[in-house]
Parts: sequence; structure tokens; C-alpha cells
Amino acid sequence: MSLSYKLEVIWCRSFQAVLKVGNYFLGYRMPKYLEGPGKIKELGEFLKAKNLNDVLLVTETGMLRWSMVQSMLDGFDAAGIRYAVQTFDHPDPTSDDVELGYKTYKEKGCKTIVALGGGSRMDCAKGIAAKAVHPKKTISQLQGILKVHWPIPTFVAIPTTAGTGSETTVAAVITDSATHRKAAINDPFLIPKYAVLDPELTVGLPPHITATTGMDALAHAVEAYTNHTYNTKLENKLAKEAVKLVYDNILTVFEDGSNLEARQKMQRAAFYAGRAFTRGCVGYVHAVGHTLGGLYHVPHGLAMAVLLPHVMREFGASAHKRLAELADVCGIGGENQAEKANNFIRWIEQTNARMGLPEKFDMIKDEDIEQMITWARKEANPLYPVPVVWSREDFRRLIQSIRK
Repeated sequence: MSLSYKLEVIWCRSFQAVLKVGNYFLGYRMPKYLEGPGKIKELGEFLKAKNLNDVLLVTETGMLRWSMVQSMLDGFDAAGIRYAVQTFDHPDPTSDDVELGYKTYKEKGCKTIVALGGGSRMDCAKGIAAKAVHPKKTISQLQGILKVHWPIPTFVAIPTTAGTGSETTVAAVITDSATHRKAAINDPFLIPKYAVLDPELTVGLPPHITATTGMDALAHAVEAYTNHTYNTKLENKLAKEAVKLVYDNILTVFEDGSNLEARQKMQRAAFYAGRAFTRGCVGYVHAVGHTLGGLYHVPHGLAMAVLLPHVMREFGASAHKRLAELADVCGIGGENQAEKANNFIRWIEQTNARMGLPEKFDMIKDEDIEQMITWARKEANPLYPVPVVWSREDFRRLIQSIRK
């Protein structure tokens, strides 16, 4: 173990010890939310009752053709809610997207932001909200920790997938249009004020998207729970509940997408997991996953599904206790903590396999590995309180393990 690595570990753990105390002053909260089939249709009256108007709706073009979305817009009209629409149709939000959305927000005189879609739409809308209070700053200047530090416009999040948890998180992941680096804006002011959890919005999701977004929710919960340093009893409880909800429901929604009860429970899992990692943080699954998204456009949920068992296994004994506790929540047995932890990891792999998700990736280039390591370490250290602080060699070994 080199001196530089020892010093890095000391720096990371010292930073995390200070942030653990500081977290008690950061004002984490859960959004107030409407939950149930058809709730999206009530949003116009809800906004009217809250005296909210001049809405910027951030979504994608295809969603405007959904009858449920049209019923929401009809509700806006009936309630006298003025609104403008900004659409984005590619998978991941870029800094250019945010700038365009902010231009629309400003030109249309908007005061409220409603995000409708998966995590990418919500992240883009959060970026627009951050720009609204810092119009002279670039997205790269806002990326990092606690750089918004000012209340954003009233923000309503309406997820159409059950995975990202963006409707309850501090984070907005944006790709720099020039460098292609994917990084997050992290600030409690980005937590939406309201959320609408309507399972009918997720019924039409293809099975593959249902699978990858569901595994994204699982990754959030597992990483938040195995990190544990920043957690209070609330985050630990929410992470456990999210894991159990995914364990009980993900194959049901994958095989029968019309099951509204299971769809609702997966939305709740994503919401709980999002709130858990809002304080507890994610870890190396996300740090490496973001590099795959930035360099190769791997969908985020797919990256999470593939990386989660590899990273948890690479942590070894340091993660066994917490993984064994998650195994207990799910009723996964074992003779000791190590066996329970490994059985839990095998359940993740078996679930991926049943849903047709790959074990590894074939696009990672030799010449990109050092850049991936640099980006992953920059994102994760010292912020993420992972069970083990990895060296460059540890990251290299992990990346090699996910290559075909």
C-alpha cells in the first residue's frame, strides 16, 4: 500500500467525517406527493390551489401524444394555468439542452417548472432550475457539491419510469456538450417540492426499460445502505424498504407490465431509494457507470444493473455485514454474513439474467480505461462514503471484470 494511497484514504474519511456532521444542517426533506392511478389529471387543480402558474413543462416530444398527458394539459387549461413546453428527445441531458431550456424559461416568463419523464428529463429540468437562480454560470461551474445554494423555482416532478428517484433527490446528472464528461450538480435546493407518482404512466414501458430502471432503483438503495456513514435511521429504513419492494415486484412488472399494484410499488421503491441516497450517497457503481454513459452512451439503468453485482463483490468482506442485512430483509438465507451477502449478489445476477440483461460490456476500449478511472475517482472521492476507498488499480480491476 503506497503512501499516496494511504493519504488519499485519510483525506476521504476525514472529509466524510466532517460532512456527516454537516449533513445535519443541510435541510434534507421528502417532497410532498400525490400517489395513485390517474393523479396526473389532478395536477392543474393542485397547482391552482397552490397559486402556482406560468409553468415550463420539460418533457419529450412523444409524451405529448399520450392521452394522459393531454388530460393533464387540459386540466391546466381548465384551471387557468399558463404553460410553455420544452422537449428533449435524446437519452441523456447535455449542457446545451439546459441552456436551451433556460432560454425558453426566461423568454416565456416562467416561474414554475414541471418535469415529466424519466430521470433524464427531471435532471435536465433541475439543471434549468439551477440556471434560473445562477443565469451567468455555466453548467460545469454548477456541477459539484453545494453550488446552487439558493431556492430554485417551485419544482414538480412526474416520473414516467420507476427507477431514477430523481423526483426526490439532490442530484442532476448533466453531460458536458464539449467534453462529454457526465457529472452531477448536487445541492439540497434541487429536491423537488412536489412529486406525482401515477403508476398508469409506467404501464406502457417496454420490458427492457422496466428492467433497467428497476435495477437502477435497486442500485440506489443498495449503495446507500452499504455506504451507511451519512445515514440516519430514516435512510436505512427507506433503503431496506426499497430493496424489499424491488425484490417482491421487479419480475412481476417485467413479465406483466399491466399490473398496476406492482407498478405502484416499484414507483414507491424508486422514491424511497432516491430519498435514501439523497443523504446516504451512491458509490462506485454510479461513478463508473457515469463514465460508460459519457463515453459510450450506455443507458444509465443498464450500466447500474451490470455494475452492481461486480462492485459489491469487489468490496469483499467490508460490505458483507450490510449486504447480509439486505438479504435478511428479502428472506435470502445463508449460514453466515459472507454467505448471505454472496447469495444476495447472486440474486441480483439471477434477476438480471431472467430479464435478459448482459453480464458484461463489449465496447470498453483499452485507450479509454485511464480516462474512466480518472473520471470515476474525481466523482467519487472524497464524497462517496463507500465501504472501501479504491486505488487506481482497484478501479482498473473492476473495469476489466465488466469487459467481454
